[in-house]
Parts: sequence; C-alpha cells; structure tokens
Amino acid sequence: MWKANVKAALAVVLTLDECHLNWGDRKGKVWGKIGERVEISILNEREQQTYYGALDCVSGQFPISPYAKGDSIGTISFIKYLQERYPGLKLKLLWDGASYHRSQELKAFLAAENEGLPQAAWQVECLRFAPYAREENPTEDIWKHGKRFMRECWHLCKSFRAVQFIFEWGLKHEIFAFPKLQKYREMLCLT
Repeated sequence: MWKANVKAALAVVLTLDECHLNWGDRKGKVWGKIGERVEISILNEREQQTYYGALDCVSGQFPISPYAKGDSIGTISFIKYLQERYPGLKLKLLWDGASYHRSQELKAFLAAENEGLPQAAWQVECLRFAPYAREENPTEDIWKHGKRFMRECWHLCKSFRAVQFIFEWGLKHEIFAFPKLQKYREMLCLT
C-alpha cells in the first residue's frame, strides 16, 4: 500500500535523525609545518544546537529545523513541520530508537493524528531502524556531510552563529543522491 501511495504522490517516505552541532565541531585536521603544533582557538565549547532533519527518499531533499534539544517536544514539533511541508500527504517516518521517539507524549500525538484509523489509513506512521544500525539510516551520512562542509570552511567560523550558518547552508543547498539512498528508492520500486 505504501509503495502505491508513494508512486501516486499520495505519501512520502522520510528517514529522520537529530544532529547535535557543537562549537567544538569546527575543529578538524589541518596541515602544518612538520614538528610544529598547530592550534586553533575555541572560545566556547559549550555552545550547541540540535537539528532535526528528514531525508525525502524520493526527491533527495533534506529539510532541517533547529530545536533547543532532542526530546519529545522537539520531535512532535518537527513532525508538525513535516506535515506543513507535505500538506495532504501521508508520512512514513523511519528513525532510530531514541527514547523520545518512543515516548508517551509522541504515542499520544500519533494516536490523535491517526484518529483511531486502521493502520493502512494512518496519516503518520513511524518505523524504527534496527537497534544500533546507524549505517542503515542515510540521514547519518548527511549530518557527516554538513559537518565536513563546515570544517572545510573553518576559517570563516569566528562565532558559533557562523558555524551554524555554514552548517545549515551546506545542507540546504544540496539535493542528496548516494548509494544508501538508492537502496530505499529500489525498495519503493521507484527506479
């Protein structure tokens, strides 16, 4: 049923994950003279930002949204954001087993959204990846891409706001297509 809904543009399949960006993430490896230590000053290791992101398995688009932290409130808010972004479409969400992905608050939200409908008619359905299977979630690769892009621009990262801007810019201005994503397209019979 889901494959038919996705092909008919009535549903979207998204892989979700959270990323915790820290001020110290701008650190990476740099080239220096042999025998000399290279130091890059870090003003505040404690500044951080949590992002929720959802990879559209068909289009490769990756909407992100910042939140104070990863919790039930942020998770529910992000699902509402996705509902606004994909109005009228059924959402099939694939994510890890974080405690706030299984919380009572989230279960209550999903029950209200699906209004006691049979599973085939649910507007929002959530499935978990296998435990400790980060390699299955293509969203993990995108977060790595964003952090790598930000580290390549380390010389522009004079403030944490600059770190956030560069990280977000690197994610928002790319349509993702890589082998792991291709696996999900094949599973949906879209290729």
